[in-house]
Amino acid sequence: MKYTIFNTAWGYFGLVADEKGLRRTILPRPEHGRRACENRKTVEKCLLVGLDNSQFDKNLLKPLQKQIIAYFAGKRPLRPLSSVICPLNLAGLAPFTRKVLDACRKIPPGKTASYSQLASMIGKPRASRAVGSALARNPIPLIIPCHRVIHSDGSLGNFSAPGGTNTKKKLIALESNEH
Repeated sequence: MKYTIFNTAWGYFGLVADEKGLRRTILPRPEHGRRACENRKTVEKCLLVGLDNSQFDKNLLKPLQKQIIAYFAGKRPLRPLSSVICPLNLAGLAPFTRKVLDACRKIPPGKTASYSQLASMIGKPRASRAVGSALARNPIPLIIPCHRVIHSDGSLGNFSAPGGTNTKKKLIALESNEH
């Protein structure tokens, strides 16, 4: 297992991958409009919870790092990544959760979908609450863009990544400004 932490316009971002693919990301936490808020050690500690014997590799998934840096600089949206460029390792997640996360990846940058729309996409139109619970278990935020899922009334809903709903709002705004 390898990991890397790199700086973006919003602060430090972390990636963890193994031979099967990307396993975890940690988003930067922009607080109160300031650029970088969390220090590298804090991000590293959160990123590696339960992942003993991980080795730092500054070149881990370098093309993805470059995309993420450009994304947070507002230079381009993070498009859905094909499994060829960056396979995802969602081992250990329930089949329903994997199905929700796979459907979530289809929401394009600059667009949002409601929890109920996502539930319908997976053939479970009455499972919007279960969809929300599955999204809360997303180990790869940003790459699996759970921030693009909102309530049917347009309110944001929750966001379990660092910075909570404030970060979700800023991610949506960043993507909306690019289109």
